[in-house]
Amino acid sequence: MSALDRQPSALPGVRYGAVARHGDERGSFRELWRASHGRPLTVELAGLEDARFVQANLSTSAVGVLRGLHYHRRQLDRWVVATGRAFVALVDVRSVVDGGGSTVVETRELVADDWVEIPTGVAHGFLALEPIELVYLVTNEFDGSDELGFAWDDPAVGVPWPRPIPGTPDGRPILSGRDRTNPSLAELVASLRD
Repeated sequence: MSALDRQPSALPGVRYGAVARHGDERGSFRELWRASHGRPLTVELAGLEDARFVQANLSTSAVGVLRGLHYHRRQLDRWVVATGRAFVALVDVRSVVDGGGSTVVETRELVADDWVEIPTGVAHGFLALEPIELVYLVTNEFDGSDELGFAWDDPAVGVPWPRPIPGTPDGRPILSGRDRTNPSLAELVASLRD
């Protein structure tokens, strides 16, 4: 395993790694992604025929912000931590959505220069343990139709989020309106079947 490799994931299709940082007295340079170094983005991974990265985003979050759990049926995400530190939770819901089986939860702490590729069917979220800038490349342009999610604290899923949440006066995470009102995973799956 090279210095840029990370412990393999137990979730099919999920990969972790790190970006090389080249620096001197002027600052640094990081190559976040290169097509020739990537793997083929298959329908199974990205949820689309002829998948390729088509949009890049930058998310900034203060300590205590929790984003998730978000779920896509037609989009692979590649997250690169530019600055900061995050507790990342991945929840493989593919077998649950397909009608039988249970979730598999994997958590990791990612720091600056770490990356993770998240295939379709794997819900994802993160808690900012420090102020964080997260760059993410996606295989589907945003249109809202594939922006699904379920409750970050769904007891049936059981993500072991750090407690109390750092950086907040009441120990609870800072959530968006959407993330405060997400349904349980069971409710989300039922709505997908209707």
